[in-house]
Amino acid sequence: MSVPLRRLRETPRHLLVCEKSHMRHERSRHAAHVRSHAYNCRVSFLIPECGILPEALKSVITDIGEYYLVKNLSLHELVTHEFINTFVKKGKLIISVDKDTYEELGLQGRPSQYSGKKVMRYIVTIDLTDSAFDPDSKKHKRVLWALKEKKPLEFDFLLSWHNKGAEGSTLMSYFSKNQIQAHQPKATFSTLRNLQCPVLHSNELHGKLEESCSAQELFEWLGAVCNKVGLDNKSFSFLSTCCCPQPSTVVEQAYLCTITGFILPEKIIQLLEQLCCYFDEPKLAQWVTLTVHGFADSPVSWRESEHGFQKGGENLYNFVVFRNLDYWLQMAVGANDDCPP
Repeated sequence: MSVPLRRLRETPRHLLVCEKSHMRHERSRHAAHVRSHAYNCRVSFLIPECGILPEALKSVITDIGEYYLVKNLSLHELVTHEFINTFVKKGKLIISVDKDTYEELGLQGRPSQYSGKKVMRYIVTIDLTDSAFDPDSKKHKRVLWALKEKKPLEFDFLLSWHNKGAEGSTLMSYFSKNQIQAHQPKATFSTLRNLQCPVLHSNELHGKLEESCSAQELFEWLGAVCNKVGLDNKSFSFLSTCCCPQPSTVVEQAYLCTITGFILPEKIIQLLEQLCCYFDEPKLAQWVTLTVHGFADSPVSWRESEHGFQKGGENLYNFVVFRNLDYWLQMAVGANDDCPP
């Protein structure tokens, strides 16, 4: 199959939605946005003019919480009433399958909105808390039969949940008959020396010529910094021509922390709150950032919006929190995704 040269030169579609507000404003939606993005694999924060991490931030990182890997788990185990009554307060089971598997399952679903003219993938959604999904209902019996007998499906699962009680051991005991392993998110810390940072003003989301940089420029610069991409823009470099947007300033040191694992929204909210508290005492930093990446192959991104990963799979958001607690929120997805909320 040949592809026209014009198509090869095209870059995949990307969406970046930006909004600004204040952390203490009664109508701020920052917590709601975090909660609606459930499947997170990496969290990074950058604090300019910081050499030592405050103890409160260290405490949040230490208490970020375990997650669990269950291997070879049959999908029908997640629709039993024992599992639902033990773990599920509210939620849905969303299954993304190819055309052949969908037809073999025999469950009602819908074509993936990114299938194109020839449908090759389907989405099946099962409301686990539906009152009609009780143990003796025809609906429950049919779903259980489809997943257990008609088309048994088995996968490796990452599991994590938010509960104020000491319930972590319950997951271990419930899945003790399976191959379940507990994992602790991994945190890495680094101090960046003489970092050239863009000048930002909280009330200038689009930037101002010769006075401040825009949210878009900050977003691209931050991606380079978090991925340790050089910003020197040297003529002999074959790796990167990235450079810091202008106007900019050089900070003597900046603290970068990256946490990888399966990280729940409630833990991210705690981390965001501590970054706000960082400004309770006078600091040299004008702003801090918190960047959260979703799993590239997650079936959903925000809320229950379908997420496609065929052309990259990126789905992430970034907070820029200013000293006065104004903030910018940037939400980004790639091809095959709805516009973020």
